[in-house]
Amino acid sequence: MVKNEHKIGFFFKWCFDRIVALIGLIVLFIPLFVIAILIKLDSKGPIFFLQWRIGKDGKPFRICKFRTMDHQSQGDSITTANDPRITRIGHWLRHSKVDCLTELINVLIGQMSLVGPRPDVAGYADQLQGDDRRILQLRPGITGPASIKYRNEEELLAQQADPKAYNDNVIWPDKVKINLAYLDQWSFFGDIKLIFKTVFH
Repeated sequence: MVKNEHKIGFFFKWCFDRIVALIGLIVLFIPLFVIAILIKLDSKGPIFFLQWRIGKDGKPFRICKFRTMDHQSQGDSITTANDPRITRIGHWLRHSKVDCLTELINVLIGQMSLVGPRPDVAGYADQLQGDDRRILQLRPGITGPASIKYRNEEELLAQQADPKAYNDNVIWPDKVKINLAYLDQWSFFGDIKLIFKTVFH
């Protein structure tokens, strides 16, 4: 269960998230519009990539990201930096994490948070067992301590002989531990620090 002292804080976090998401979408409207045009000019297909992810309490939702792959590719759960499906502008969008800025839409409507565990496709978060399932008490985040540690995850996976096995046996279990620690040690000011660390890292 969420600690009683965290309940009020989490409500404040929810309000803060939506206010910042609204301001962010307004302030970033022109840059996001320009990026949308570049995506259309770079390759055929939609501007956005919509995919079902696992959210708070295990409920699925559709995440909204800028499309970074060939329009015929749906995107696997494991993607490496040298994936041939990634478009020219997609490489920059993924490396800079700019493709995630449209997730502010998910934050605005209450499906995600600014800070929290990254939302996974079915087969990961929804399969958590025992105490690990406490992570599902959190809304998925655009950034978080695990995201920061594995900021170069795609490059790391590209170095492995079996990227999926490495993710499933090394990275994913470590992320679970990190996210459980985040839940237990959560504080509003801790979230602010993580946001600044993400932006200025």
